[in-house]
Amino acid sequence: MAIKINGQMYYRTQEACQKAGVSRATLFRWLKAGVLEDAIYRDRKGWRLFTENDIDRIKSEATRVTQRGTCLEEAREWASQENVGGVSHGQENSSY
Repeated sequence: MAIKINGQMYYRTQEACQKAGVSRATLFRWLKAGVLEDAIYRDRKGWRLFTENDIDRIKSEATRVTQRGTCLEEAREWASQENVGGVSHGQENSSY
């Protein structure tokens, strides 16, 4: 249920996802990867509260169109930052 405080509407995660048309898993993945900034508002329980502006940013990301290859390049860059022991995921350490 949306909360109105001082004339501003705030939505909890599930409501924000429904309004933006994305799953909770997708939203959390984007937040963790830094694709989107985390919600700056929280309720007493620490749950995220999203404004209409936050929901518009989520919608914008969900409908973003990129040039072919751009997403692949971003994924490779992200994977290289997540490498373990100097070897990127999905690559074998070979000596030849």
